[in-house]
Amino acid sequence: MTPYTIGITGGSGSGKTFFIKELSAHFRADEICLISQDHYYKARDVQVTDDKGVKNFDLPGSIEQQLLVEDIKRLKAGETLYKPEYTFNNPSAIPQVLEFRPAPILIVEGLFVQYFAEIERELDLKIFIEASDYVKLSRRIRRDSEERGYDLDDVLYRYQYHVMPIYESLIKPLRHKADLIIPNNHHFKHALHILVSALKRQLEMPGEK
Repeated sequence: MTPYTIGITGGSGSGKTFFIKELSAHFRADEICLISQDHYYKARDVQVTDDKGVKNFDLPGSIEQQLLVEDIKRLKAGETLYKPEYTFNNPSAIPQVLEFRPAPILIVEGLFVQYFAEIERELDLKIFIEASDYVKLSRRIRRDSEERGYDLDDVLYRYQYHVMPIYESLIKPLRHKADLIIPNNHHFKHALHILVSALKRQLEMPGEK
């Protein structure tokens, strides 16, 4: 059975990870598989450096696009994947080997999952999660300082000169191509309830897309 494949995108700090966590909680582990763009960043030494000497991880070219496409197709073909965790150069993080098992529902998450045409063609449902700029920035500050070891000045610089220009020019224009747009300034419980109900029905009738 080919999995029902969902692409979830939105600006950095829009709440994609938390939304997916809440969504996944409504399904058994063997019913849903999540694969994230975050584990497909190229090595730090090949990332583009801006005029200030800061590595820019927010460009489409920072991602191993073809490898991600191939792994999506492998999962859809029923293969199990093993991939090392990307730790965003956090020296205190110990990388793990992640296992991705095929499941009836496949979620592909990341900034560029609708931007890359080869990935977009693999999607049955496209979801765009959006939030106000100030909300995204506050979430980004908390995440990058706690999980990735970046100091505040670094986070603010990257947000102003890397994150927002790419969002405005490449990501936000794709909003109109999404099947569902979910606002996430405060909560998304109503949209989540509707999506869960639809996916439960999809599991009961796997032949439908």
